[in-house]
Amino acid sequence: MKDLTIKKVTTKREMNDFVEFPETIYKDCPYYVPDLEMDVRNMFNPKKNAGLECSEIQAFVAYDSNVHPVGRIAGIINHRANEKWKTQNVRFGFFDFVDDLEVSSALLEAVIQWGKERNTTRIQGPMGITDFDKEGMLIEDFDRLGSMNTYYNYAYYPQHMEALGYEKEVDWVQVRIQIPSEIPTKYARVARLSKEMFDLKVKKITDKDITRRGYGHKIFQLLNTAYSPIFGFTEFTDRQIDDFIKMYLGLVDKRLVTVVENEKDEVIGVAVSMCSLSHALRKSGGKLFPFGWYYLLKALKWKPEPMADLLLIAVRPDYQMLGVNALFFDDLIPIYNQYGIEWAETGPQLEDNVRELTQWKPLNPTFIKRRRCYKKKL
Repeated sequence: MKDLTIKKVTTKREMNDFVEFPETIYKDCPYYVPDLEMDVRNMFNPKKNAGLECSEIQAFVAYDSNVHPVGRIAGIINHRANEKWKTQNVRFGFFDFVDDLEVSSALLEAVIQWGKERNTTRIQGPMGITDFDKEGMLIEDFDRLGSMNTYYNYAYYPQHMEALGYEKEVDWVQVRIQIPSEIPTKYARVARLSKEMFDLKVKKITDKDITRRGYGHKIFQLLNTAYSPIFGFTEFTDRQIDDFIKMYLGLVDKRLVTVVENEKDEVIGVAVSMCSLSHALRKSGGKLFPFGWYYLLKALKWKPEPMADLLLIAVRPDYQMLGVNALFFDDLIPIYNQYGIEWAETGPQLEDNVRELTQWKPLNPTFIKRRRCYKKKL
């Protein structure tokens, strides 16, 4: 590319180019699911993103002839993660580019230089600020529909990473299951024994439970405990928890959320799922207005898709291997059937998390959409 320029985003126009660039390269792709543009903009706004209290983020856009956007990337430094994991990493995310190695190389180099100015010694990604942000570059199954909580990318993306000398750090896979018409015998039996032997109970939470009885914070405190050892995870702060509660828990259909408590009414397990918004987001084009809100509301309330996204499952460490997961499935499978949900997909799960992956065995799972976090020394 003759006149390639990488610009650090500082103006409204450049931010518009950053946010809107995927519309150009994925315009005719039937598998791409856009982000809500509002969410992307909020990621860079300290007033909207509590994660920026402990992180830095910088957007870059690649231009051809100083006019036409041909790529984008964000550099991210999560200082709390670096402190916790004793690393000096700069992360990259929001990485999209035309099929030109000069473009992808220049974008990554911009993040590398930005990171070096802040004394980082290694680059990794795609990752976000928190574990709730999208992470991992798709390296297979490019002909499967994406989801609201994962990146989609073309097959040439990982080819560029390998050509530029980046190596695998970790891989995630997603689990796809067909919802059975009845609860598998193993789950039903283990769920019954867990209730009897460990005095566990399933609770369906309400909006009042979240806002007035503290269940929003209870759930996120559980996530902080359960996810603490997981690759790259940093505990959520109180302000982050408040933001997530405000943004997401009011949106989720509470019937598709399963909370498990012990005899002391402590939250020791949670499974959060929701009806898929993939087609609704595609129809909206990532915009709430003028009609995007209608497609999203329709998928959430009026005519759900026959697919559910299993957003997260967490169990307190001292209750793992005690049948809590069986309680989730024992509760959710009948509800999925009532909703007409035929399939479900998990979010990305680490390929070496054997305990997490084996829990799906009674449901004859298919492992799909492998995605990768790359690394490179600076």
